[in-house]
Amino acid sequence: MVQGAGGLEENMPRRGRKERDPEDSEPKLAKRDEADPKSPLDFSTPEKLFESLISPVTSDTFFRDYWETKPLLLQGRDPAFAAYYQTLFRLLDLKHIAGGSIYYERDVNVFKCKDGKKISLPRHGKATYLHLLKDFGSGKATIQFHQPQRFNDALWHIIEKLECFFGALVGSNIYITPQDSQGLPAHYDDVEVFILQLEGEKRWRLYSPVVPLARDYSVVPEDQIGSPTHDFVLKPGDLLYFPRGVIHQAQALPGSSHSTHVTISTYQNNSWSDYLQDLLPGILFDAAKENIDLRRGIPRQQMLSMDTPGVAQQLSSLLTTVVKGLESHRHIRSFEMLRDFMGSRLPPFLDNKEPGQTTGMPPKLHSAAQLLYRDYAFFTVDHIAEESNAAAELVVYVYHSLKNSRETHMMGMQDEERPVTGLRFPLPYVSALKQIWESESVCIGKLPLERDEDKENLALSLWTEGLLAVV
Repeated sequence: MVQGAGGLEENMPRRGRKERDPEDSEPKLAKRDEADPKSPLDFSTPEKLFESLISPVTSDTFFRDYWETKPLLLQGRDPAFAAYYQTLFRLLDLKHIAGGSIYYERDVNVFKCKDGKKISLPRHGKATYLHLLKDFGSGKATIQFHQPQRFNDALWHIIEKLECFFGALVGSNIYITPQDSQGLPAHYDDVEVFILQLEGEKRWRLYSPVVPLARDYSVVPEDQIGSPTHDFVLKPGDLLYFPRGVIHQAQALPGSSHSTHVTISTYQNNSWSDYLQDLLPGILFDAAKENIDLRRGIPRQQMLSMDTPGVAQQLSSLLTTVVKGLESHRHIRSFEMLRDFMGSRLPPFLDNKEPGQTTGMPPKLHSAAQLLYRDYAFFTVDHIAEESNAAAELVVYVYHSLKNSRETHMMGMQDEERPVTGLRFPLPYVSALKQIWESESVCIGKLPLERDEDKENLALSLWTEGLLAVV
């Protein structure tokens, strides 16, 4: 752990992502020869980006009538959507990407659907464009390309803004399907899904969920899915949304060109159940400090028994007491979910510089300063992460995504954890951080800290991380 100017910069563990072989060259999309059409999307704020993505439906209407409830189909929109979508990813882009080093399983999969079952082609090692094209053409296999935002700047821009909007991880996959072919059988997913049709046409059939808001992926046999609730053809520029749990299948039409669409997904493991699992340890720890009944020992041999009289009633009584105490709780701490999100999300999209670089002169006591990258930084209060002692002191953690890796975004979980950088401050700094976060600009000398040295050190720590600028 390194002592920074007033703050502690430390390696904060989070769930790992698969790393790229350092000997591999990084594949990138080639520059378009023709001028790309103007985007119909508004990137000025995360809220405006989402609203323009689902235009003409408003965000209020979407979350009231469709989110986690029913599908939304947007067709026949402004032709600018079709022109722009076709620049996001094309079959030919695989030629440029495969010119670098991409691998089966990690970066790309090929599969097809036969008799209601997914058949994955046994491909391993580096993927070449010729091999992909052979499976796609003569093999009638669908190509699935993982997380294209690693290579395509426009998708990077869209997805990092959506992560700001949802406050949750957002991933994507490209599906390229030959004409008169189907890649996947009828199934449902554990994510909220947005489909953007990029090339060609594809027939979609949606069915009522057997598990609404499902927490798992599952294939559903044809004889169990019933009749479609929706049956339509997506064309370039169209958008489809459906909640997790909705059964769906899609087929590229015969006699047409191939179909390309991008699936943008979010809200995996982001339910109240997941949130409670993250919150409860902190809630119970705080409640036990004030309630002696929570500190009393459990009945003798309770862990060895499956049916001890009165235990269920006692648990109900204790939990009721804890729930009542939440009403006076001023700060409910989410720690693991927050750390995973802030450490795993995309860095901000910038045209002209790397995020996290210092800006201008360092702040002094007389300086007015403002927070940068407000949508990409957050602070919270919790116990020192590396302390197993339940009595460990409370500190303030500042998390940000400025130094996150675009190249490994959403590329699969690993058992081991790898570090993510952030700042740690003493608990008395929390009011000063709150003022910085909630103000357009602040005078460093007026921050609510007792010592001028602490005020200057706090500002310098944030400036060094690229989070603060003098105005």
